[in-house]
This record gives sequence, C-alpha cells and structure tokens, in this order.
Amino acid sequence: MKNLSDQHKGSLMAFVAVMFITPDSLFIRLSNVDTWGLVFYRGIIPFFTVFLGMLIIYKLSFFKILFTTGYHGLIYIFTFSVTNITFVVSIQNTNVANTLVMIATAPMLSAILGAIILKEPPDKKTWVSIIITFVAIIYIFFDSLKLGNFFGDILGFITAVGLAVGAVTIRSAKSKNLVPAAVVGKLFVALFALLFIESFNLNEKDILIVPLMCILCVAIPFVLVTIAPRFIPAAEVNLFFLLETIIGPIWVWLIIKEQPSIETLQGGLIIITTIAIHSFLKLKNS
Repeated sequence: MKNLSDQHKGSLMAFVAVMFITPDSLFIRLSNVDTWGLVFYRGIIPFFTVFLGMLIIYKLSFFKILFTTGYHGLIYIFTFSVTNITFVVSIQNTNVANTLVMIATAPMLSAILGAIILKEPPDKKTWVSIIITFVAIIYIFFDSLKLGNFFGDILGFITAVGLAVGAVTIRSAKSKNLVPAAVVGKLFVALFALLFIESFNLNEKDILIVPLMCILCVAIPFVLVTIAPRFIPAAEVNLFFLLETIIGPIWVWLIIKEQPSIETLQGGLIIITTIAIHSFLKLKNS
C-alpha cells in the first residue's frame, strides 16, 4: 500500500468495501430476525469485532484517538448510527432495488456538500459521471414508484443523506482517524435497538447468516469506507456505492427470485459502465 498513490489507495478501499457490501441486502432478506433484532445484531457484533481488533492494534491509544476526533467524531457517530438504522428499516419496508436506488443519490449529495463545505468542487469527469448515473437512477426509480413503498423509500433517501454527510465529515478531517467514532456509532445502534427489540432468538439458519452478515458485510466495509475519504474526495467514494445499486438486487434475484425490473437492469448497466470508465480515467491520471 505504501507504493500506491492516494487515488489508488482510496479507490481500492472503496471498491473492496462495496464488493463486501453487495450481498448485504440478500442476507437481510434471508434472515428471519425481526427488524429491530437485526439492527441490534448489526450493531453489537461489528462493535465487538472491530473494537477488539483496534484494542489489539492501538491498545489504550484507541480512547485517545477517539477523544481527539472532536466535533468531527460526534458528527460521524450521529450520521453513522442513523444510516445503519435507516438502511435496515428501509430494506424491510420496500424492495431491495428501491432502497439501493435511493442510496445511489449519495455521490451527487456528497459532491454538492463537498463543494459548499470543503470548497472542493468535483472535476469535470466526476460531474459527468454523477449526472449520467443520476439520470440512470431517475430512470430506474420512475418505474419503482409504481409500487408505492413511500416509507421505505424515504428512509433509503435519509440513508443516502447520512452517507454523504459522513463522507464529507471524514474528508474534512483527513488528519484524524474516525474509525473509533464509527465503532462507538455501532454501539449506539445496538443500544437504540434495545428500546424496540422483542426477541434475541436466532433460529438454526440465522445462527450462521447473522454473524456472517455482520462481519463480512458490515464490520469490514465500515472500516474501509471510514478510511477511504481520507485519500479521495467524498463524492468519488460514494460513487463506488452505485455498484451496489445493481449488484445488490442481482444477488437477491439469483438467490430468492426477487426479480429487478428491466429498467433496473438497463439503468444498472449504465451505472456500472460509467463507474468503470470514471475509475479508469482517474487512476490513469494519478
């Protein structure tokens, strides 16, 4: 990693994170745990996993790093907690494609916030990519509006806003390590879920699915996504999340036959092609 440029490091982290995240929606669909039970386990298991890992690496310096994050850490704890809750509740109240399409608005929101707050306007290539993918998202979403899952869709958009604010926060605090703040955010998610959870029981299938989901699709990606904006602009990090917009529903379609619409497949192809070209050009220039 030391021989890689910042562009290469950030892009690699964002790409790997999103590849781990893509089956997340499928795992949520496969589990039989109620919504708040799922939120609880997706908070507490990643919390202990990453917290223990960071204690091994940093020892008691973990707490020093956490307290030095200042207001950036507080903002990130809040946005990280909100997005972790709204994502699960959204998936449970609409179809997977709808939620992921709403989340796909995060790059444009990040670009706007980055330009206003960080005085870091995206370059022409990134703007073109954002506009093309946004048009593709509108094309996909126009068809999915017919289903009328308004509550789940709104929560999906709130998740996108949280991702954008979180990415810009990390970018504005490049010298700070906000992973400890994300760890605390996971703890807050679990504590909040305790207010509503009805059962902690996991059946035979969920004993495997839930821990696997929490480690592969939650713990590992959130560390990578928290670090990536330190190397590349927030809009570029969230641009990679557009891959989940198409790959996530495909996982669900292949395994449990929740078939995405033709519009989702067509728009998704445009999104993947745009990201591939954008990433290639950015890496080539770096």
